[in-house]
Amino acid sequence: MLIETEATPNPATVKFLPGRIVMGSGTRDFASPEEAEASPLADALFGLGDVTGVFFGSDFISVTIAPGAQWSDVKPDILAILLDHFSADMPLFAPGSAAGISVPADEDSFSDDPEDAEIVEQIRDLIDTRVRPAVANDGGDIIYRGFDKGTVYLKMQGACSGCPSSTATLKNGIEQLLKHYVPEVTEVRAV
Repeated sequence: MLIETEATPNPATVKFLPGRIVMGSGTRDFASPEEAEASPLADALFGLGDVTGVFFGSDFISVTIAPGAQWSDVKPDILAILLDHFSADMPLFAPGSAAGISVPADEDSFSDDPEDAEIVEQIRDLIDTRVRPAVANDGGDIIYRGFDKGTVYLKMQGACSGCPSSTATLKNGIEQLLKHYVPEVTEVRAV
């Protein structure tokens, strides 16, 4: 089995491509060792010590390392963990019962005004068809969080979270795209 790697715009994050589906649908972002306990793979990656973020995309895993850590030191260990995991066809998530599942409240989500339903639908469609595929190529994801008085709120995940160029991507890319197609949009903000 060969696992390819790709650099991302975020120098602290590398995208790993195992050549198979990682998440059948959706994405999952792990920002702490505690969150990673839900996945044996994410837990093992955080166990390396220098890993500060793990993101599962459709066919990739993005791994973020701590400031001061060197990819030349960490990458071989990450590749070994990924190779072991995928070669053994291990589950991505730990088994559990419904009693053990809790969904945290989304504190950075906004309630959309029902009068803005058509605008919100246009925004979501543009994000899903134009923005998310491009961002996935860079090892991340952008999630719609709300629309309020002309401002679109988005959450950045994976390689996009903490990326030095994320502000430019938001302002020069996403904001311009949304303003062009949806005149009601005046600004885009990360939450």
